[in-house]
Amino acid sequence: MSINDAFEEIMSHSHFWNWAPDWGVVKDIYKAFPNSYSVLTPFAYTYLEELIRSTTSEYGIESLDEHGDIKKYRKVGIRLINLAIEENKPNNQGFIRVLNEIKSYFSLSQSDDQGDNRNSVAHGYMHLRYWNKESFEKLIKDIAKLSKYAGF
Repeated sequence: MSINDAFEEIMSHSHFWNWAPDWGVVKDIYKAFPNSYSVLTPFAYTYLEELIRSTTSEYGIESLDEHGDIKKYRKVGIRLINLAIEENKPNNQGFIRVLNEIKSYFSLSQSDDQGDNRNSVAHGYMHLRYWNKESFEKLIKDIAKLSKYAGF
């Protein structure tokens, strides 16, 4: 899949009002300025997480704890992927396969981490100084593979 095809796939499945206009801007910026991947990558990771969340019970409603109070924190990273797998396993094995591939973008923080993973830096599985054009395009193509399962 070409990078342009990946952008089109994402836009065709993204929420029309909330995400599609932004993806159009991302595509235009990246086309005009290919070195812009470093400023576009955080947006892509944010979208990836929201895309995954859109397939879970945490999307679109206030989550409540066991006492009926609104949860302050929702699942993120690997815990969000595991929730999506758990809730979608009986229905869609293709989606589960792609989610398992997406797990490579996330890892749990350890006490000695110095910002080299998703939960430490909030922008992905590798430290931002190692982002490059290839890692950005791989992320975009992986989001495109997941896009048809969006629950927006």
